[in-house]
Amino acid sequence: MSTDYYEVLGVSRDATDEQIKKAYRRMAMKVHPDVAQSEDAHEKFKQINEAYETLKDPQKRHIYDRGGDPNQMGGFGGAGGFGGAGGFGGAGFDFTNLVDAMFGQQTSRGPRSRVRRGQDALVRLQLDLAEAAFGITKSVKVDTAVLCTVCNGKGSADGSEPTRCSTCHGQGDVTTVQRSFLGDIRSTQPCPNCRGYGSVITNPCHECSGEGRVRASRSINVKIPAGVSTGNRIHLASHGEVGPGGGPAGDLFVELAVRNHEVFRRDGDDLEMVVKIPMTAAALGTEVTVQTLAADRPDDDLGEPEVQLEVPQGTQSGTRVTVPGQGVPRLRSNGRGDLGVTFMVQTPTRLDDEQRELLRQLAELRGENSVEPSVQKHGRGMFSRLKEAFGGHD
Repeated sequence: MSTDYYEVLGVSRDATDEQIKKAYRRMAMKVHPDVAQSEDAHEKFKQINEAYETLKDPQKRHIYDRGGDPNQMGGFGGAGGFGGAGGFGGAGFDFTNLVDAMFGQQTSRGPRSRVRRGQDALVRLQLDLAEAAFGITKSVKVDTAVLCTVCNGKGSADGSEPTRCSTCHGQGDVTTVQRSFLGDIRSTQPCPNCRGYGSVITNPCHECSGEGRVRASRSINVKIPAGVSTGNRIHLASHGEVGPGGGPAGDLFVELAVRNHEVFRRDGDDLEMVVKIPMTAAALGTEVTVQTLAADRPDDDLGEPEVQLEVPQGTQSGTRVTVPGQGVPRLRSNGRGDLGVTFMVQTPTRLDDEQRELLRQLAELRGENSVEPSVQKHGRGMFSRLKEAFGGHD
């Protein structure tokens, strides 16, 4: 014999009958075509059956151990072999039922309740930067399952009650018996008539068709705390979908997304903005009035809507000043971030003759008619600060 049946089953030559039986069951569940789903699964499974049929029979095993051919004793076409009425290829065989039966999982579950908790729901809400920073109460439209008001969640019309299922007699599941080479296998499944409930709604509600709930749109006021950002979620308990049979509602999660602002860029709890100033103002120095984010909510008392900033003489593009406490309120905490203001000096592009002459005289007075370029060294120079102010990264 060219095939080593002991190696096929993964047992030693002195294995006991019980060890061979356990090894066969283990290998059968591993390589069965319903499980392995491989091209050679049928051939491997057939080989395992041949090995088991030989080694489980004392006479065949004795002949095999002595180098003989046990197939000459009658082969494997009998009722217990591969493809026989009682084997894996038999009509009506269910491999899943075999595994369940071998591990004791075929127990009655009893009728399941029609009343179950509803699923959680998720809606998304967009906010302006000021709304996210200072908080607001907004109305959110939710399309979800709500309690059927006609039957009040019972699912039956006119106050009628579900009747006992005649198929499972109220048990919720049915048991069938299948024969296999291991003996009778009892299989327990949910009742196909009542779907496992043990009862049947013979007079379903015309509004919800027996579900106890209907789809509807409703509006919910959601309080948004100050300091939220994109990705934060508001958790509203018991505001999700009502469960089947009028069961308790799941939870509602409101996921927030904050729109970009045309002036401010948010960096954590800080705000950044860019203020353009003329070249002459940067050279001579001046004061500028800057509106804060609170100016977007003029009807609310949220802080100073504007601040005065001093621009020192000789201010260069990229110069950044900090205004403490004018950023975003910290979420569920005290205090606020800062407001960073970066100045960008504007060079005039259109000059009349008089302006051009004045600038030429200024250049002569400063000895700047011929300018040697000054190369910016690596580091956080003007371009780095401007890039950060506009939302870029190094």
